[in-house]
Amino acid sequence: MITKLHIRNIGIIEDVELDLGNGLNVLTGETGAGKSLIIGSLGIICGGRFSKDMIRKGENNSFVEIAMYEENNENSIDGNIIVSREINSSGRNICKINGRMVTVNELKEFMESFIEIHGQNDNQNLLDAKEHQKYLDNYIGSNLKELKIKYQEYYEKYNNIKKALRENFGDDKEHQRKIDLLNYQLHEIEIANLKEGEEEELEAKQNLIANSEKIAKTLNEVDMSLGENAIDIISTSIRSLEKIEDIDEKYKTTTDSLKSVYYELQEIARDMSSYKEDIYFDEEEQKQIDDRLDLIYSLKRKYGNSIIEILNYGKEVKEELDKIANLEEYTNKLKIELNQVEKEMINIAKQMHNLREKYSLELSEKINKNLKDLEMKHAKINVKVEYIENEYFETGKDRITFFVCTNIGEDEKELIKIASGGEMSRIMLAIKTVLADTDNMPVLVFDEIDTGISGKAANSVAEKLNKISKKHQILCISHLPNIAATADYNYYISKQVIDERTLTDIKVLNEEETIKEIARISSGEINEITIKYASELRCKRLAS
Repeated sequence: MITKLHIRNIGIIEDVELDLGNGLNVLTGETGAGKSLIIGSLGIICGGRFSKDMIRKGENNSFVEIAMYEENNENSIDGNIIVSREINSSGRNICKINGRMVTVNELKEFMESFIEIHGQNDNQNLLDAKEHQKYLDNYIGSNLKELKIKYQEYYEKYNNIKKALRENFGDDKEHQRKIDLLNYQLHEIEIANLKEGEEEELEAKQNLIANSEKIAKTLNEVDMSLGENAIDIISTSIRSLEKIEDIDEKYKTTTDSLKSVYYELQEIARDMSSYKEDIYFDEEEQKQIDDRLDLIYSLKRKYGNSIIEILNYGKEVKEELDKIANLEEYTNKLKIELNQVEKEMINIAKQMHNLREKYSLELSEKINKNLKDLEMKHAKINVKVEYIENEYFETGKDRITFFVCTNIGEDEKELIKIASGGEMSRIMLAIKTVLADTDNMPVLVFDEIDTGISGKAANSVAEKLNKISKKHQILCISHLPNIAATADYNYYISKQVIDERTLTDIKVLNEEETIKEIARISSGEINEITIKYASELRCKRLAS
């Protein structure tokens, strides 16, 4: 249940806090005082859409926070849950659950299990086919629940086997496609006959051929310079120094050093001649090298960044092909097991279908009885259960859809085709009345549920809200004395002008104030007669 609601800077609401009680909480008050803004704020904290126009004039952000108490909830701290959402004029959202920041989608998903809002524009659960199935299944109760548990055990096995088959290429077409692809890849790698270090060697040869003319010219220049100039000059110098090497030891040392240089130059000259002989240009060889490198680069793009990686990938492909060949027996076992699991699922699904078909008629009748009480005499709900042959759902093989006909002579339509928000709210009230003991939604919010009704229908709405509030916390905006008189807690919403700004104010009414408010909304005046009428209505509530 919601224990506290805090709203800041939404429309004419500047800063209000509202303590809520268990049971039926009814909000009444002046037109335009901000009652719908309070419901709208609950929609915002539930992850609903927010328009920047809703931010109070002159402010940069809006803020909504609720405190809830839910025992044995994994997200609670000693049963307490604090949820907040701040929206800035820039459009930035800050959502928190117990201080932990979450996205708007995460907030919405979290709040879906706590609060349902039903009003002119908020009946999303009633328009969701998955919720229709929940309504019917909750109504059926334990008999169906046991079957669903068995079915879901098989459904999990079914998905696990299907996954294993996909991973093991159990699908025949996929199996063959995979084998063909792997064989193609292995053949492409093997026929290339790659060798480690081959790429570097080919690139070196390619570089030599590409620069052969430049290398030959340079080597010729060096060879001529050494042979015709440097060696001859050094030889002449050596002969000259030999004439004086006996005179002083230093001349002898210099002569020996020069001879060493001479011999080294001769060796270099011989190398130059050898290099020249190695330089050649073969156009055919260049083409072969280019083609081979192109093949290596192509394989690298497909299978790895180096020849070693390509060869390793080839080994992996071969191992995978061997694995697939050995998987045939295992795959056949999986298929047999899948067939058996499907038989069990179908058997249980048909039992669930029979139960749903039986109870859908009963549920339809009870909802329709409640609709008559709510002055929707010609409205008729039809809960249809369709068995889907070729599909398995998590909850069976049924598609449950609520159909409705609101007027005599018209065809029934899916519930989502109804336009009237007031009708939708009363339909939801009728459904919730039937499901009061089985529905596990903690908080239900009804906005303007009494629009267009009075008299007997108003009494019926009040009775049904009172019944539902025994098992759920109810928040309801109302203009009817019958509903206000039934409330466990009454709140008066008013507006006042301070410093030329309109502000919303919320007051929790005591018993005397509650009777006066019931009297006010019953006739617009508070006098002895209306007070007496209000007291009588209130006594009926206390008596019940």
